Amino acid sequence: MVAKFLIIFDSINNIKNMISKLWFRIKSCFLNDYFILCLILANAILIFFQEFKLNGDILDYLEPVFTILFIIEIIIKIREYGFSKYLSVGWNRFDFIIILVSIPSLGVIFFNDSILQLNIFLALRVFRVFKFFRVIRFFPNVSSLIISIQRALRASYIIIVGFFLTVFIISLVTCALYKNIVPEYFGNPLQSFYNIFRLFSIEGWYEMPDLIASRTSMTIGFLSKLYFVLLLLCGGILGLSLVNSIFVDAMVIDNNDELQEEVSELSKKIEKLSEKIEELNKNKQS
Repeated sequence: MVAKFLIIFDSINNIKNMISKLWFRIKSCFLNDYFILCLILANAILIFFQEFKLNGDILDYLEPVFTILFIIEIIIKIREYGFSKYLSVGWNRFDFIIILVSIPSLGVIFFNDSILQLNIFLALRVFRVFKFFRVIRFFPNVSSLIISIQRALRASYIIIVGFFLTVFIISLVTCALYKNIVPEYFGNPLQSFYNIFRLFSIEGWYEMPDLIASRTSMTIGFLSKLYFVLLLLCGGILGLSLVNSIFVDAMVIDNNDELQEEVSELSKKIEKLSEKIEELNKNKQS
């Protein structure tokens, strides 16, 4: 009787050891960034083929598995680090929000096709693609890049606001001038704002003055073309170039500061070496 009890006890211990080893391996996988990166890439490939409707509903039922795996990842990390410590890291907060908005993709498991075809559910399921944004954290030096972008935005936000204010004013003037001639481009201020910004990006800028010229007299057409050319030169070429140069300069200014510090340190070392060489020469002469 005792022997049987010991055998059963040993079997239970073996099962516990197997479960603990399995749990350790699972936890190690979900705490490994490269494993999570592979899951993200596999999920991206799956949704890519899912949009082709190649295998009916099979891929629709397979895709939520990745969402469940990502939820398991968050649970394991919260269990490992604690909820407050987990959320204290910016990238973890980003992952948490991304997975939270992708949860509607699990609806394919719990609801029938009639509910899944509702517009609101289809719109919510679109959020599953946001899981791919998690791959950003694996980019090399991404933290430094984000810090540089934040610094550039702080340094150049006045220029950016001024640029958009200029576009807004020009769009109001252009709307007042051409809303009756080309209402498809400048029929209202919002439409005019979009097309002026489009003109500044040099996207189909010539279509607007050509259409105005075809609907008006030769003089008005010529003046309109001249007006749009000036807008293109001042806003599209000079304006955007100015904004871009200020933004890029603010992004790399930190690197310039580091280089200047290194150059100044090298200059001090060179001066010290020069002084020592002069002292040695004086000692030799004496």
